Amino acid sequence: MTTAGPSPDVRPTGVLPRRVLAGYSLGSLVTGAFGTVPGLLLLPYLTDTLGIAAGMAGLLVLLPKAWDVLVNPLAGRISDRRGDRRPFLLGAGLTLGVLFAAIFAGPIRSGAGAGAYVAIAFLTAATAYAFFQVPYVAMPAELTDGYDERTRLMTWRVAVLALAILISGALAPLVVDQTGGGIPGHRWSGVFVGALIVVGTLGVYFGTRKAKIHAAGESEPDLRAQLRVVVANRPFRALLLCWVIQAVGIGTMLAGVQYFADHVIGADSGATFLFAAFVGPALLVMPLWSRVGARFGKPASLIAASLLFAVGALALLAAPALPAAPIYLIVALIGCGYAGQQVFAMAMLPDCIAYDTERTGRRQAGVFTGVWTAGETLGLALGPGIYALVLQVFGYVSSSTGEAAPQDDTARLGVLLGFTLVPAALVGGAVLLLRAYRDISR
Repeated sequence: MTTAGPSPDVRPTGVLPRRVLAGYSLGSLVTGAFGTVPGLLLLPYLTDTLGIAAGMAGLLVLLPKAWDVLVNPLAGRISDRRGDRRPFLLGAGLTLGVLFAAIFAGPIRSGAGAGAYVAIAFLTAATAYAFFQVPYVAMPAELTDGYDERTRLMTWRVAVLALAILISGALAPLVVDQTGGGIPGHRWSGVFVGALIVVGTLGVYFGTRKAKIHAAGESEPDLRAQLRVVVANRPFRALLLCWVIQAVGIGTMLAGVQYFADHVIGADSGATFLFAAFVGPALLVMPLWSRVGARFGKPASLIAASLLFAVGALALLAAPALPAAPIYLIVALIGCGYAGQQVFAMAMLPDCIAYDTERTGRRQAGVFTGVWTAGETLGLALGPGIYALVLQVFGYVSSSTGEAAPQDDTARLGVLLGFTLVPAALVGGAVLLLRAYRDISR
């Protein structure tokens, strides 16, 4: 694996207008909100409001997301055939906004029936999300053919993604608390996040309406043929495996935020402060990561960012003995690593797609991103499942009162390990897979 930047024969390319950069990046309000809030609120909602056992709650969160592993490649194939991906963004995004609010609007207030409703509503919303996410992630490879310009586009996107995570992840638990908690509070939070999704949908649809699309003219004849091409792309395989395993780690940490705030920090609105600490500094370091990537190359920079995340997560093992302020500082360090990890992985993806288009002359971005987002979705779904399993093994006690039940020392240890050691091992260890990645230049 090499970590140098693009070779001297990289073809010059036009600079994307700021209106396109800004317009495209607004779609991250959708992906950031849906990628963050279910992982943050859904597991605690099931265990501490609906009274579902931790192991069963983890399964209810996992299954709808696992369904997307099948749906995402199909969404990619369909959007490839259509050509213009923007109508998918509009239709799927507006539908998702309504369906997200419906997740927390069930008529049954506790027990198995309530859990079944959440699972079905979540599955429906996840299907709509697939038809937004896949075309959205496919667009960078078609908006520009420039190696460095893709990094610039991803820097804008991840900056808005960080802002979306901050707004949705920090404010969604706060909305729950400020509107009565329990079922009513979660319903208002669902409406809030659904409205945020609608805003992002309209922003990306209208913001990219004048963008020039650089797309290959022909696609593979069928989905099976396209998937064979995806499997044959060695750099993409290496990057995908790393991305999926890291998504599992991030999903595990995300699922543990509320539990960590309740049982380790013990502060009011602790989840909101954790998210502010996680995302706020990430916004500030985004330009720095862009310069690091230009200097050392994307693969090396991805490794550095991932290790920064892992070191920070391991440092949080000392959290029970620390006051709140140092904990938030460590979380800020983790957020800086997360920001770089997102920038470079998502900037390397369109490089892999463009590399394939250069070789084949075929338009296959949708299938590549369908497989990519299916892997990410599976990883983010496995994360809460793993965290729920850890809680179950360590004896976490569920509640149907809307308040977390008191936990013994063993359960609190499970809360801590699931939030620190497990994500550190997954995010840090996954970089070993990048040995099979070859930096791609155009």
